[in-house]
Amino acid sequence: MKPPPAPSAVTYSVTIDVGRCTNCGLCVAFCPVEVFEAQGAGPTPAASRPELCWGCETCVGQCPSGAVHVALNGGGDPFVNREKAAPLPEEERALYREWAGVLKEVLGLRWSPVAVSLIPAGDPLPDVPVPSERLRYCQSLMAARRGRSLMMPANRHACPDGTAILGLTDLPPKLASGELYKLFRKLDSVEAARTMVRERPHLEPRTIDATVVAPLAEAACTPQVVAVIAQPEQVMWLCMSAAYYTGHRFDFHASGYNAQCVETTLIPYTSGEPNISFGCYGCRASSDVSDDLMFMGIPASLMPTVVRGLRELGAKAIPQSRNKIYLPPLM
Repeated sequence: MKPPPAPSAVTYSVTIDVGRCTNCGLCVAFCPVEVFEAQGAGPTPAASRPELCWGCETCVGQCPSGAVHVALNGGGDPFVNREKAAPLPEEERALYREWAGVLKEVLGLRWSPVAVSLIPAGDPLPDVPVPSERLRYCQSLMAARRGRSLMMPANRHACPDGTAILGLTDLPPKLASGELYKLFRKLDSVEAARTMVRERPHLEPRTIDATVVAPLAEAACTPQVVAVIAQPEQVMWLCMSAAYYTGHRFDFHASGYNAQCVETTLIPYTSGEPNISFGCYGCRASSDVSDDLMFMGIPASLMPTVVRGLRELGAKAIPQSRNKIYLPPLM
């Protein structure tokens, strides 16, 4: 099967330093879109199809001798002349600031909650900057918690897996087959990898034009999901606040695979229920998220309940728990 083309209007230069190359072939094996092929008697790897390059730099990370280099040539804007969305009404922006303030104050969050919006194909676009660099979706969430607002079309997403899950593109065949997961030793067999791919949810290809992430207090468009990057104790209180008025227990879906795209974003987006994630190989390998943090995705429709419940819990239960009122004197 022929690999899908790279995201439109962005090209990369892919070079191999022959002085460093050991002919190990890992770039050929690990490239999800088959930029490389082995040539000659060596065989020697060559970047024979650079036009397919996605800029994910999997080849760079796997090369043991640092021989592979990927450089961005140009950044075309796929949204030239695209209709712009009207700014959010001030009362809606004020509501998101209120939500963010309650979460940060009551929970003691160090970082901002993140507003996540998936822009359907053809819809007007919010006034949010498109980054010059390519980023994985999980990296964009980490950047948003630190205060950055980003709108990323397919040609700014660096992870072919997450980009396909979120409906921006098709899934490359080497990922769909499970082959790469076996090579990464993330799963025992290709069969297990195929099961994981088959069971995970995904949106239909090319139904989404861009992902938009921003600090919740600065959201420029209506979010569908609020992502919180926090310590387990803080996520516990979020779960309790979501259940404060009903006592409902949640059936969370977490696997350690495709954490931010599937678990923190897509499951809340499609189910209308909150979901937790422990992170995954990709997000922990490519971002600054620390080992003591986990993730929670909350449907925006549930946020009024979460905020009200959190205020109630913050009046007594949270401070008493943190003050260890049931801990007996230590001898």
